[in-house]
Amino acid sequence: MIINHPLLGPRDSAEFVYMGDAALIDRPDPASDTAAQEFYEYAYLRDNPAGNLRELWFHEGGDRSWLVVTRNTVTHEISRVELARDVARAQGRSK
Repeated sequence: MIINHPLLGPRDSAEFVYMGDAALIDRPDPASDTAAQEFYEYAYLRDNPAGNLRELWFHEGGDRSWLVVTRNTVTHEISRVELARDVARAQGRSK
């Protein structure tokens, strides 16, 4: 599988480590009244959809950047690759 890194161009997926659902970027608020339940769900509950999923990938064998890869879990087709820092910043502005 080839991941088209936003800064480095096409790279073999062997250079990367899959780190899970990109929803992990959005951590629960520890000051929330329901923080314990929210952190339990954040740490232990995962969806396993068939279809498009936004995933975190770490470029361990390269520039050590974090990426958000939108990938079809059935076909492995990648439709989008973004720097995780840009995704996190955009989420911070929308809250």
